[in-house]
Amino acid sequence: MTDERQMKNITDDYFSDPLGESNNLFMQKGETAETVRLIDVLSPENQKRAYELANKLDPTNHRTMIAYGAAAQKKLLSFSHTMIEHVQRKDVGEVGDIVSDLMEKLNEINPDELRVEKKGFFRRLFSKPSKSVHEVLSNYQKASAQIDRMSVRLERSKNVLTADIHLLEQLYEHNKTYFEDLNVYIAAAEMKYEEMTKKLIPEQKKLAEESGDRMKLQEVNDLIHFAELLEKRIYDLKVSREITIQTAPQIRLIQHTNRTVIDKIQSSIMTSIPLWRNQVSIALTLLRQRHAIETQAKLNTSRMDANVKEMAQIAQENRPAMVEIDSLKETQHKLMSSLEETLHIQEEGKQKRNQAEQEITEREGNLKQVLDTVDSRY
Repeated sequence: MTDERQMKNITDDYFSDPLGESNNLFMQKGETAETVRLIDVLSPENQKRAYELANKLDPTNHRTMIAYGAAAQKKLLSFSHTMIEHVQRKDVGEVGDIVSDLMEKLNEINPDELRVEKKGFFRRLFSKPSKSVHEVLSNYQKASAQIDRMSVRLERSKNVLTADIHLLEQLYEHNKTYFEDLNVYIAAAEMKYEEMTKKLIPEQKKLAEESGDRMKLQEVNDLIHFAELLEKRIYDLKVSREITIQTAPQIRLIQHTNRTVIDKIQSSIMTSIPLWRNQVSIALTLLRQRHAIETQAKLNTSRMDANVKEMAQIAQENRPAMVEIDSLKETQHKLMSSLEETLHIQEEGKQKRNQAEQEITEREGNLKQVLDTVDSRY
């Protein structure tokens, strides 16, 4: 396995397991923290960048620590602010309002109103007056038109969620870039720290002690102080890197919720609502037909002419089709269940976004503190 593939696998593994131990971030199987260095698992390109940065670190200039890695941290701070703004987007949450409106409208529709039943005297006397056929037809036509408009709104919301997924993917890639950039700064600093503590400081200390030159001893103390500052800077950069590690799974979680809601909307728009609309059309056609037959029968009290007999025969043949009303009830019930599930998923997604907003805001505050500490340290 090449160094580049090593780094890719390690990065992907850690992003998929953000709760793993940070100390094991760059370990391979069968290896310990002492045997694996960050620089060894960077891509060749990033290794080159790390070596160049390490060479630019001047132990005689403590102020180089102020700017070291600060640009990457400030970009990460700006990125955190962008993430907060993104999870606060209100248009993504409109799905819940549309689904609620659609459920409310469906609850107003009672398929049993499409049944034509003959009532006895006492049943007519004590039961509620039933709606006229024209009233039922008018109500269903209005409701169907309103549901069609809501379907269009759902389609638009689905497009918003799809765009949101693409934007989140871009944010994920930006986050991964910051993660890799911070690794370069950390690797370079670790190499410099190792060089100073294991080679440069011991050598200079030995020379100073042998010469007895107090100025050289002071120079050694300055090197030790620089190494201490470098160690603290490494810690600060690792804190920043941890922010990118924690942000990655949150982005993926929001994307997953969006995809689930999109699938539910797609199922409603492409399958459940068209099926419901089709069965409503059939039931309304049957209702009109039976109403026409009954009206004609009333107009022909003496006898039924050939046309009425033919219509009666049609009614007799279509009588089994009244089962369509039961099918409509079942379809409407399934549609309501699907919408309830969509609403539940959307509400969970809203809660996850709110939680992500709080956590990212907290991490943004921590990062600001780190940057303030760096500025006050020098």
